[in-house]
Amino acid sequence: MEHHEQPEPLSLAEISAMRHSLTHGRLAMTRRSLLRASGAAAVAVGGLGTLAGCGIPPAGRTDAGNSEDHSSKEKRLNFSNWTEYMDVSDDGKHRPTLEGFTRRTGINVKYTEDINDNDEFFGKIQAQLAAGQDTGRDLIVLTDWMCARMISLGWIQSLDPANLPHAYTNLVPEFRDVAWDPGRAHSYPWQGIPAIIAYNKKATGGRKVDSISQLLEDPELKGRVGFLSEMRDSVGLTLLDMGKQPEKCTADDFDAAIARIQKGVDSKQIRRFTGNDYTTDLDKGDLAACVAWAGDVVQLQNDNPDIAFAVPEAGYMTSTDNFMVPNKARHKQNAERLIDYFYEPKVAARVAAYINYVCPVDGVRKELAKIDKAAADNPLILPDEEMAARSHSFRALSAKESKEFAQKFSDLTGA
Repeated sequence: MEHHEQPEPLSLAEISAMRHSLTHGRLAMTRRSLLRASGAAAVAVGGLGTLAGCGIPPAGRTDAGNSEDHSSKEKRLNFSNWTEYMDVSDDGKHRPTLEGFTRRTGINVKYTEDINDNDEFFGKIQAQLAAGQDTGRDLIVLTDWMCARMISLGWIQSLDPANLPHAYTNLVPEFRDVAWDPGRAHSYPWQGIPAIIAYNKKATGGRKVDSISQLLEDPELKGRVGFLSEMRDSVGLTLLDMGKQPEKCTADDFDAAIARIQKGVDSKQIRRFTGNDYTTDLDKGDLAACVAWAGDVVQLQNDNPDIAFAVPEAGYMTSTDNFMVPNKARHKQNAERLIDYFYEPKVAARVAAYINYVCPVDGVRKELAKIDKAAADNPLILPDEEMAARSHSFRALSAKESKEFAQKFSDLTGA
């Protein structure tokens, strides 16, 4: 029997980071800036840590999800997603892409917006997953760090490539292979979430801000710089600026990045660490420049021509929200058909035009231009090859590392 890692209880630093993320971080965001707390190491262990406390053992085998698929007889599926994360008609009464899927396939989709937080949602389904029971959901969308943990526990089914021809063909190269799910055996991206640099041209006197070094060291920006309270984004960008790879981050690398950011705190170069609340300060110019999430920048630019962004030459951080089929799902093949449907360029374009995140579907540009040319030309929605090549993601952390890293980041930010 193959054994998987045993979840551990939360540390105080992890609990603090989780609470901060719920009130100020990505978890607190609303439509089109509803980004996930992929950088919060605390939440990465959070929901799983409760398993140890309640005496529920993790699943013991990766094949625990094998069960009878009723897709051919039952033309339906249950799909759980985050709130405000699907295209809606102008009158708010229809979901065009989902209804298009039903018209084509005859499969009725029960779409539920019941994911508000990775940790909270895990709490809803953990007991059933641990007991090898059906969660009542055929398809879920969670953030990469939580996907990694669930896959490692053996609670997610392998996907059948035969049912995913469009997804297999059209997945963009930058998301095609990830360390936590080699070959995308268990997951496919729903949307990408980049962390870049944003600045207010009026506040910088027209000067461009395009590196972490500039944020931390430019005297003209002193006291008007913001870093994100999400660990993986702020530390990851700093590592890249130092010539280090977040995908291979060692404890020494992490400590060096923390020390570098600490200098910015001690010198008062950094005004504060923020969640999504940086958008107001950046818009007003109280923050001249900051680490920012691309989805916010797209929206801010619609209203303020002084808002600009830069993708650091050293690279930028990207996390993803991903489709997965949980163990014992009753309609696995129907779920796979829906995943594949969203990888058709025409369908993907409709979603991208509505929610403005990084679209993971290759070949979507032409279709998106028919709907919204500005969106099709925006590298924050459709990165060009040069930008995509600079995308990085933080490596998966063990429970022990998560605790240690969360404590050090908490000490840095004062969370």
